[in-house]
Formats: sequence, C-alpha cells, structure tokens
Amino acid sequence: MEKNIKNYNFNIEFERLKKGAVQVTPENEFLKKLKSDKQLKVKLGADPTAPDLHLGHVVVLTKLREFQEAGHEIIFLIGDFTARIGDPTEKSKTRPPLSEEEIAKNTASYFEQVSRVLDPKKTTIAFNARWLDKLSSKDMVQLCAKTTLARLTEREDFAQRIKKNQGIGFHELLYPLFQAYDSVELKADIELGGTDQTFNLLFGRFLQEQYGQDPQVIMTMPILEGLDGVEKMSKTSGNYISLTEPADEAYGKLMSISDKLMWRYMKLLLRNTDDEISLFQERVASGTTHPMELKKQVAYNIVAAYWSEDEAGKAQEKFEALFQKRDYSQASQVELSAKTSNPIWIVELLKLLGAVSTTSQAKRLIEDGAVKCDGISITDFKAHVEWVSGMTVKVGKHRIYQIK
Repeated sequence: MEKNIKNYNFNIEFERLKKGAVQVTPENEFLKKLKSDKQLKVKLGADPTAPDLHLGHVVVLTKLREFQEAGHEIIFLIGDFTARIGDPTEKSKTRPPLSEEEIAKNTASYFEQVSRVLDPKKTTIAFNARWLDKLSSKDMVQLCAKTTLARLTEREDFAQRIKKNQGIGFHELLYPLFQAYDSVELKADIELGGTDQTFNLLFGRFLQEQYGQDPQVIMTMPILEGLDGVEKMSKTSGNYISLTEPADEAYGKLMSISDKLMWRYMKLLLRNTDDEISLFQERVASGTTHPMELKKQVAYNIVAAYWSEDEAGKAQEKFEALFQKRDYSQASQVELSAKTSNPIWIVELLKLLGAVSTTSQAKRLIEDGAVKCDGISITDFKAHVEWVSGMTVKVGKHRIYQIK
C-alpha cells in the first residue's frame, strides 16, 4: 500500500483503527507500523470447531473490515490443524478431538459467512494445516525449544487446572505454540482477537521475536455476551445467533434479549457511539420511545446488516404478526411424517422443529420453563408429548413453531 506520507494523517488513522478496541499492545509500535510505507498483514484466526460463525465473531470481523478499508492485507486464517486440538482457553478440562470429517464440514461454509462482513475479493483465506502438517520431528523439537513449560503454564486456565490437580493434555500445551507459529509463517504485522485470546496473541508476538521477525502488534476486541446476558456468546452455551440461521429466527432471538443487553448490542454490533446510546436511553427513560419499538429497530438493523434488508423486513413483519397480532399462521411451519413417534420425547421434538441442535440446549430451555406446547409449559426433561397437526410449540419468548 503506497501512501503519500507527507499529506496523509497517520494519527487520524491510528485513532480510528484503535477505536473500540480493549487493548492495543504496544500502541507506539502500532503507530510506527502505520507510518511505514508498506501494506500491513492483519491476521484473524478461527478454528472450525463448529459449522457456523455467530454474531460474537462479527465484533472482531468488523474491526478487520476497517483495516481492509484502510488498504491493508486481510488474512482470515482457518485453523484446520489447530481444530484437531481445540483451543483450551477458559476450558476446565481437555476438549474431545474433532474428526477430519467434522473439521472439513465445519470449514466449508466459513468463507461465505465471513464474506457477510469482509470484502471477499480483498480477503486472503489461509489454512494452518498447510504448514503445520509439514513440520518434521526435527522442526517440532526446534519449535518447542523456543519456549519453556513455565511460560506455557502461565495461562490462567492451565494454572487453575494445576491448582485443582486436573489433567492437562500435552497436546493442549502445544496449542498456543502452534497458533503463535501461524504468525511466524504469515509474518503477521497485526493480529486481532477477543480479550480471551490475549495470551495466545502475545505468544505469537513472543515467538516471532524468537525467529528474528518484527513482532506483531496485538489488538483485542470486546467479548459479546450471549442471549442470556451473562456468558459470552458461544454455541457450547446455546446462547448464540448463528450467521447461517434463518433471518426470522435471528430476529426473534434478538427480540428476546434484555433491555440492558440491547445497549451492548447497539454498541458492539451496530457501532452506535456512547453519545447516541445515551440519547436513546434518555428517550426510553422519559417515555418518548418505547423500549419494544427501539428493540425492534435494533433487531431490524442487525439482521439488515448481516443478512439483508429484504429479510429484515420480512422477519419484522412475521414477528409483529405472531407476537403483536397473535396470528399463528405466521409461525414457522414444520411438517412431521406419520412415521414420527407419537408420543415423542420433547427433546426429539425440539430437534425436529429446528429449535435446538443439542440435547444440552433443550435441557436448559425445558428446565428454565421456556418450552410450551399449545400453551402448556413443559418442565420435565424426560417428558413425552402427544402431537397433532396444528399444535404450536413456543420456545423462549419469541420463537413459535406450528406442526403440520
């Protein structure tokens, strides 16, 4: 990237690109890199441990888009090798390994999903198996010699496991080493990630120094809370909105978040400024704006941004018909065959309806009293229910299915 350094205000770009970040380390090196006349390599990695990305990923992808619009080289790294290990960050026990088939399946749709935020024509997609698979035994020994066990176990999650006498797989210790080696291989100038990735990102900076490279600057972004407003958005917790799910499902989930969480989504997903949010809060407090109407606008804007305006409009119309006009003909219609068990285990029914993807998600919803069949609350996880054509199943506050 060639810039007219004399006429280009790097300080403005510096302030703009670091805006919204939790941490930029070190800031002076970031400004120095921006003032260089080269196109910076900006890296973001994601392990394909699930087939879909969610709105939590959008926070950091949006920052990546800003770097892209500033003319820098964007590298979206798919960790098809590191997914075999599984990132141990914040894990209290060893994660079960994924099969090659699961990794390949999960990887397949990633490019389409990131293209909802990034310009696909200006995005480099890389796979770390291309270099990590090629490491020989000699290479591995040399790589491991770059660090110490003490440094690796500085990680808070590892330290907690050691304190509790819980096991740490040796392959888990290698995870931050492999992720860091990605930065060496790519010669990354900047690496982005969530605040939970700080150790891994700093380790990439450390390893680049060991290989005699100019160390990358790290930029961490805020973690988006999931629908429960407590834990971070994740598929494991079942509190996520996938970029691959239907727009009306996403809209309904967005309408289920608390009013308090709405402000957080406005800031991280719609990039509303603090002043703008304060103005909306004042209007709600004074009664000038109804929180339900504002939340509908927020849900519309998010769906329009990451699905499409057309889908956002249809999703809003469906929501209003279902929950404001009580027109259940607008519910998601799901056809069950005559061969479907009847009565059926409530968990299996929820899976057939597409309301949940895992048993643990179903269990959580049922025990929270969030599942109703024709208005009757189902709170027993082991319950079997009789189903008939026309029966409505409500899941959470704003998802309704009707059986055909």
